[in-house]
Amino acid sequence: MLVDIPQVLDAAEVLRCRRRLAEAGWVDGRVTAGHQSAQVKANLQLPEESEAARELGGLILGKLEGNPLFLSAALPARVYPPLFNRYAAGMGFGNHVDNAIRTLPGQAARIRTDLSATLFLSGPEDYDGGELLVEDTFGVHSVKLPAGHLVLYPSGSLHRVAPVTRGERLASFFWIQSMVRDDARRTLLLDLDTAVQGVRGELPAHPSLLTLTACYHNLLRMWGEP
Repeated sequence: MLVDIPQVLDAAEVLRCRRRLAEAGWVDGRVTAGHQSAQVKANLQLPEESEAARELGGLILGKLEGNPLFLSAALPARVYPPLFNRYAAGMGFGNHVDNAIRTLPGQAARIRTDLSATLFLSGPEDYDGGELLVEDTFGVHSVKLPAGHLVLYPSGSLHRVAPVTRGERLASFFWIQSMVRDDARRTLLLDLDTAVQGVRGELPAHPSLLTLTACYHNLLRMWGEP
C-alpha cells in the first residue's frame, strides 16, 4: 500500500524547513545505512543529534499528530524521529530494503519498521531525477510529490531513489511501527475507515454507521498491538 498524504506542511512551513536546512551541517548519508544499503547509498544527511533535526522533526511530528489520513493509514504505535537527507546532482540511492528493527536515538527501546515515510521538501520543479521508486507485486511505482506532501509505503518494499541530474532534492524520512504490522490488514482497515467517513458525511443518521464502526473497531481489536 502506497498512500499519498497531501499538505502535511504548508508553504510557510516548507520555507522554514528549507531555510533551516540551508544553514545546517551535513554528513555522509551512510551513517544510518546497513551494510548492504551503504554500498548503494550516495547522499548527505543531517546528523540525528543536531539542533536543526530535532527542531524540524518536532514540527513534522506535531503536524502528523493532527492529520486524520496519516493516523488512519499508519495506525502509529511508535514513530522514529524524522531524519533529513539531501541529494545533489549525481547522487542517488540504489535498490534496498529498510532495516527491520531500529533503536530509538538515546533510548534502549527499539522500533519495528512497518512503514517508511518520505516528506518532500523540494518541489518537482526544483530538480530532475530523484524519483522515489517503490516495487510491489504490481510493478514499480514512481513517486515525486509537491513540497510539503508525504508518501507512506511498506518498509519491506524494495525501493530506491533515482539519481538526481539537476538541482537538489531535500526530504525528511522516517519509520513507523504500526499497531497493525500486516500491510494487507492495514489496507483493509484504511478502506473501511474511509468508507465509514464517507457514509457519515452523506448519511450521518444512517443506522448502518453503527455496524460499520463496530466492524472497524473489532477488526482493530483483533489485529492491533498497542
